[in-house]
Amino acid sequence: MNKDNLVEVEGLKTYFYTDEGVVRAVDGVDFNIKTGKTLCVVGESGCGKSITARSIMRLIDPPGKIVEGVIRLAARDGGEIDVTALSPKGQEIRKIRGADISMIFQEPMSSLSPVHTVGEQIAEAIRLHLGFTKEDAKARTVEVLKEVGIPKAEQRFDSYPFELSGGMRQRVMIAMALSCRSRMLIADEPTTALDVTTQANILDLIQGLQREYNMSVMFITHDLGVVAEIADEAVVMYLGKVVERGSVDDIFHDPKHPYLVSLLKSIPKLSAGPVERLDSIKGMVPHPFNRPKGCPFNPRCDRAIKGLCDRDIPPAINPGPGREVSCFLYGEGEKP
Repeated sequence: MNKDNLVEVEGLKTYFYTDEGVVRAVDGVDFNIKTGKTLCVVGESGCGKSITARSIMRLIDPPGKIVEGVIRLAARDGGEIDVTALSPKGQEIRKIRGADISMIFQEPMSSLSPVHTVGEQIAEAIRLHLGFTKEDAKARTVEVLKEVGIPKAEQRFDSYPFELSGGMRQRVMIAMALSCRSRMLIADEPTTALDVTTQANILDLIQGLQREYNMSVMFITHDLGVVAEIADEAVVMYLGKVVERGSVDDIFHDPKHPYLVSLLKSIPKLSAGPVERLDSIKGMVPHPFNRPKGCPFNPRCDRAIKGLCDRDIPPAINPGPGREVSCFLYGEGEKP
């Protein structure tokens, strides 16, 4: 492993075997997450962002399974751990979840137990991973609740999820994820259901905790405004594949793939006139059982090359340092 990387994902394929057919939710994904940096994963709904994150955590339920690829995690002792080689229900992966990699799920109300207090749920993770006594775990829970900005943390320890607002529940999820001082946080669209003010507070909170603990962050979102604010690097996914990867400056100022170009054009601009129509991407993300031949984006692409894009899958090339794009519009380039 590269010494700067905390996690390396190489050739990851996660398929779901259903009665109707095989769903290739993640179909050959490559990227790295650097220590102390933020990687944003961008794309429309159904592009495989969440399944990629759940694959890293080994939280894929049947009929889904990882069929190919390697997920490497830098061990605390300087070695590396092949996460894909671990049993999804074994003790080794259970030690990694929460202690090394934590995850904030998209909807906290469905992730938190409705019959246990929020304090009990956080304290359970602390006792499991750190071996604290019941009293010490409660004290640590109150401490992390205060860190994430929950007022009257001692009283909130005994609150149930339904007694808290959406923003408070999301803060509880962040507190649970950070209670064991994880080295990496996976945030799966944690601000989607929140108002703009609460969204800004949650983003500031994650960034502040990242700086304090030198934590890596994998942030999944479809909001390019969030990417511009928090990302160091970005990965653009479409139909289970990475179509472009690069630094946040390159992604916004020099986009290559037509899909990314279309996403950026669809963002409302303050300079737009009162009757100027907003650009949109034609069509929809294809049904998983009706994947197009060739480049997955070719049916929606205005620059598709007939007889090529609809026949062959474009290879990943490097158009510049630290860049990667899968598109026939660019030459052979330098192989990654």
